Amino acid sequence: MFDTQNIRKDFPILERLIEGKRNIYMDTAASAQKPLCVIESISKAYLEEYANVHRGSYWLSEKATENYEDARKTVAQFINAKTPNEVVFTRNATEGINLVAATFGAQHLKTGDEILISRAEHHANLVTWQQWALKTGATLKYFDLAEDGSFAMNLFLAQLTNKTKIVAVTAMSNVLGTVFPVKEICKAAHQAGAIVLIDACQYAVHKKIDVQDFDCDFLAFSGHKVYGPTGIGVLYGKSELLETLPPYQFGGDMIDRVTYEKTTFAEPPARFEAGTPAFIQAVGLGTALKYIMQFDFKEIEDYEMQLTQYTTDRLEEIKGLKILGTAKDKGGVFAFTLSNIHPQDIAFVLGKEGVAVRTGHFCAEPLVNKLGYTSLIRASLGLYSTKEDVDELVKALLKAQDFLS
Repeated sequence: MFDTQNIRKDFPILERLIEGKRNIYMDTAASAQKPLCVIESISKAYLEEYANVHRGSYWLSEKATENYEDARKTVAQFINAKTPNEVVFTRNATEGINLVAATFGAQHLKTGDEILISRAEHHANLVTWQQWALKTGATLKYFDLAEDGSFAMNLFLAQLTNKTKIVAVTAMSNVLGTVFPVKEICKAAHQAGAIVLIDACQYAVHKKIDVQDFDCDFLAFSGHKVYGPTGIGVLYGKSELLETLPPYQFGGDMIDRVTYEKTTFAEPPARFEAGTPAFIQAVGLGTALKYIMQFDFKEIEDYEMQLTQYTTDRLEEIKGLKILGTAKDKGGVFAFTLSNIHPQDIAFVLGKEGVAVRTGHFCAEPLVNKLGYTSLIRASLGLYSTKEDVDELVKALLKAQDFLS
């Protein structure tokens, strides 16, 4: 059963006092806190089952390899991939996006082709395709969102043409909280002859991923945002596409056979995992995803929907506070301004009250600038967030407003 008060007990850091006050962590969009089971699984892997993977014929290496590949199976289950071989482990989502750009993009993009992304993209998606457009001669195009920050299919379709080769979009904006209809996007893009890459970093924390239902070609997310460790990410790719792609990097463990004259490469996913992989981090990620999957995702979505509405209502009570992004289909991410006070000053006061928020442009500088700002405040929710957290956020914001005004 989904019980937030019990869930909070699984996260030891939430018991720590900050500035002598209760820890109100509202920066999950940047990086989620870790449940004890994840911390313990990583510790056990180092203490009891550590050796390099895919290399040794002794028990420790065999056990470490088993753990690593079990984590791959867990990821495949989490995203509903057809096979674990469609799961590539990367350092983070950024590397996953770069991998697709440097392989599929380099193979298929040329002058006259188009790459289509939204104006709400994280730098990991925007900058990557911006640079590969320059390298290949392709044109990078953007589609706008509606005035309230919601996804507008007509604005997307207006920019989608038969020249579009790649559509690369977020599934949920890390600034506006807007949830994109990825299944409909994939259908329209495929009809136009384009492949689709989904940045699911924010989405994976809040909503169920089903790559077969989405029918996306590629999907990336980072482990640290789904209650797992840093240094590990996931790139999903359809088998038929991964099999056609060249290696992203070269070195050990991604080869089939090497001579002084030539090298042949392993089948996916090993082809894309050169060198010693982050196998300990993979164990932690697998544990984190199992932790999430113990709950009914519908219960998570329902709870967060109610908490998102509660947060919206409470924030709107504050005179002078403006939320950027008020789409009906919105996740638990709130970027806002308050009474023309600099966000960093507000965050300082909030920090003294034990409330952790993020300030800046959230690695989405063009979007924040387009909204008319250089810096915003962002509060974001996780499994462990409660109405009491929201109330403390509001209390701290009122205190900051009174003090700084």
